[in-house]
Amino acid sequence: MDIFAIIRLFGGLAMFLYGMEIMGAGLKNISGSALKNVLGKATQNVVMGVITGMLVTAVIQSSAATIVLSVGLISSGILNLKQAVSIVMGANIGTTITAQIIRLMDIDSSGNLVLEFFKPATLAPIALILGIILVMFVNSPRSKAPGEIAMGFGILFAGLINMTSAVEPLTESEEFIVMIQKFSENPLLAIVIGLVVTVIVQSSSATVGMIQAISVTGTMTFSLVYPLIMGINLGTCVTTAMLCSIGSSKDAKRTAIVHILFNTIGTILFMIVMTLIKNFGGLSTLWPSIVDSGDIANFQTIFNLLTAVVLIPFANVLVKISLKIIKPDPIEEEDKADLAVPDEKLFEVPEVALTEASKAIDNMGRTVLKNLKRSAKLIKVYDEGRIAVINDNEDNIDMFTDSMENYLINLSKHVENHYDNQRINTLLQTSSNLERIGDHATNIMEVAENINNDKLILSNEANEELNIVEEAVFEITELAITAFEKMDADLARKIEPLEEVIDEMVTSLKNAHIERLKQGRCTVPNGMSFVELLNNFERIADQCSNIGLLVLTEKVDKVKGNHHAYVRELHKGGDEVYDVELARRREQYLNNEIIHKYL
Repeated sequence: MDIFAIIRLFGGLAMFLYGMEIMGAGLKNISGSALKNVLGKATQNVVMGVITGMLVTAVIQSSAATIVLSVGLISSGILNLKQAVSIVMGANIGTTITAQIIRLMDIDSSGNLVLEFFKPATLAPIALILGIILVMFVNSPRSKAPGEIAMGFGILFAGLINMTSAVEPLTESEEFIVMIQKFSENPLLAIVIGLVVTVIVQSSSATVGMIQAISVTGTMTFSLVYPLIMGINLGTCVTTAMLCSIGSSKDAKRTAIVHILFNTIGTILFMIVMTLIKNFGGLSTLWPSIVDSGDIANFQTIFNLLTAVVLIPFANVLVKISLKIIKPDPIEEEDKADLAVPDEKLFEVPEVALTEASKAIDNMGRTVLKNLKRSAKLIKVYDEGRIAVINDNEDNIDMFTDSMENYLINLSKHVENHYDNQRINTLLQTSSNLERIGDHATNIMEVAENINNDKLILSNEANEELNIVEEAVFEITELAITAFEKMDADLARKIEPLEEVIDEMVTSLKNAHIERLKQGRCTVPNGMSFVELLNNFERIADQCSNIGLLVLTEKVDKVKGNHHAYVRELHKGGDEVYDVELARRREQYLNNEIIHKYL
């Protein structure tokens, strides 16, 4: 094998890897919105998780991508460890579909036009022609992903054809034949070679493809192929372990450990079984038999399928072992905010990353509302312990907001359509508005601290007024968070009327406060604290109004890019939904006897 053949071999490998990358990217783009729903089915049971992992991997053509995606969903809280373990088992089966596709190299058309069409030498140029037409000439958002799939498929097979032609001269090389015979006699060495090559190439499918290409030399025997396949499986779990262990949660690292355990136990069990068969099974003709591309694909599928079948009942055991290796943290106190930005590994499928970012911001909203209610409670019942929880949560909210901003900005580099860019903008602004509500909650806490430290006592009248405002602010905050969670335009339309009523209440209560000052029924320090509380409640309502408008921006065309004009038109009257809701809210809050006397 001369230097030029080696160049063609590695050039073919490069094309194969690049083709897989392009095809996988296209498949993920075209199926990205459905991946989350498919992975959600893993919540049913282990067997369903295995099937899910198998199907997703068959679609996106990469077990590593499926496992990394699962790790991202673990970090985001959508999957638990047991569900991810079942997906890992399924991913090992799904990855064998690539080898089954490559076996098309073995087709003998014998002049049959239909079979000739399915030979890679014919399919590759057809796929490339179709792909280039879709990508360069049609060039529309809908045609790009199918074009990438076709281009990737064509490049993959072109690389495979190059590898095959490069190794064909080895059929006449005595040195190569002697080397193959030595490897065949030492299965442990073959396992190591399969493992090392897979770690270097970073793709089990590519390594199996290389073996399938070499099989055209007619020198690959079963006794060499079966340990190579097992080594390849060990290699791919080392690769994903490295990917999963970088900057991931503890459950993500446990998933990587389970993958290693799964493949290692499977390899050991299979080696024992194969050794017993070889020595006592009487299948003496099997081991020296020459295997082709189809035989290699079949053995890989059988090996992974049987390993999964044997180990599925022990999924819980594997989970327990991983928990022993990476021990869980002590249970944190219930009130502590559990805010986490989704894993950047989800950038592999931007639609899933967007969904998980939205869920994380939902969680942030709930934390902000809890902090707001805790702060308001301090006005009446001061508690140092509650102060510590509020401050701790506010720190987490601030850090989460900064991290989410960076996450969404980085995610924006991976999205290509207008809707996803608009969604990122909505998420960024919603996160910012919620963070400001958290700031106002902290301001309310600080006012409560001042009231306690200065031994101020708000009158019963002031406390009753604050109770009404608090009720309205809690309701509008709940309304804004729920409207965002559900992306519900009907709920979002109810926010602005309530915000208008809160503004009217605050104005009325400030006027009442001035009257109390004039009459000497309120001190200046008490009055300053009262007004500051009202100001913060009013600004929280303003932020809720902003969130409602962001929801409407996505759902109602006339609101897009026209927030202020839309609100001005509402306040003029004439919008039936707004007018009815405004009347209802005025009846609910302004006709209250405590507030009504100031109107």
